[in-house]
Amino acid sequence: MCSNILESAVVAGSAKGPRGWFRLDRANVGYDHPFHADLDHALTIDFVDGQAIDQRVAVELTIDSARELAAAIMTAVERAEAYEGRSA
Repeated sequence: MCSNILESAVVAGSAKGPRGWFRLDRANVGYDHPFHADLDHALTIDFVDGQAIDQRVAVELTIDSARELAAAIMTAVERAEAYEGRSA
């Protein structure tokens, strides 16, 4: 059964796909049946350029892996803010 869990975030950055680098303007995060990972359900992240439907980088993770990734991202953000002299 589909979970219908989907969140979206506006992002600014770049990603590298099969045809090279492209701009990112959105990340879609969901929990549903994966296309490739050998899991019943996976946390999926699609980094996309909303202006070009074929520009996409997809990731499928276990929940534990997603939690570890989220923690690593937050730690890196906090360290980057400290480096830049910014507070959260």
